[in-house]
Amino acid sequence: MIKKVLSIILAAGRGTRMKGYQKNKTTISLLSGYEYPIILEILKNTPPGNKVIVVNYKKEDVFKATRHSRWVIYCEQPELNGTGGAILAAHDILKGMAEEAVIITMGDVPLVTRRTYYNLIEGLRENELVLLGFIPEKKRQYGVLETEGNKVKRIIEWNRWKEFSEEEQERYNICNSGIYAVNRKTLLKYIPVLHSMPHIVTKERNGVPTQIKEYFLTDLVEYMYKDGLSVGYKIADETEVMGIDDPSVLSKARGIFISKRD
Repeated sequence: MIKKVLSIILAAGRGTRMKGYQKNKTTISLLSGYEYPIILEILKNTPPGNKVIVVNYKKEDVFKATRHSRWVIYCEQPELNGTGGAILAAHDILKGMAEEAVIITMGDVPLVTRRTYYNLIEGLRENELVLLGFIPEKKRQYGVLETEGNKVKRIIEWNRWKEFSEEEQERYNICNSGIYAVNRKTLLKYIPVLHSMPHIVTKERNGVPTQIKEYFLTDLVEYMYKDGLSVGYKIADETEVMGIDDPSVLSKARGIFISKRD
């Protein structure tokens, strides 16, 4: 078992679908009527070791919510330029660490257990990168895994697979949770590759459509696979990897969290 693990928690986004909540959404309470920010549950469940929290939007909210947490290192993502942009921002921190393995997780998925994180880490015995997948009732707009045996060739995003025939769509039933384990040295090797291949996307900035560069963490899968590296996956329950991104999901997550505490 790999003993030293660095966790990176992506907490920079705006969370625009969380209507009525003005703060950083990772600070929403997981217990109705009590102050227990969801990011604290994520910090508790990730493996022991240093925890890098990537911040941008309402970063002061995150600082306040985690001020008593141990082993926390803050990393500012200068602009909201994708999940890959968050990892680019953490490059210097990654270089200065000694951990063998890195967990990359989202700041709105508090129900993922420590056992699941360790299951991902265990997968690094045979792989350079391990994804956490799930099989949902409905694929909605999730990215899907294109697999070959027990290996992952690439992640196909919704804007591409939605154009597939119905028969072809049914071939892909494992979705990407956005949670990964990766060997730190391998990740460092591929950060320059990720940086060299941005996606040009159109986003609204102050009411004006603007073209910006974004970096997708999911691209690492295809880069590594094409270079002959092994990329594996593990499967989790859909409710465990549920991202709290709107009020209805928050209500459901609170119910699940309470039931597991009873």
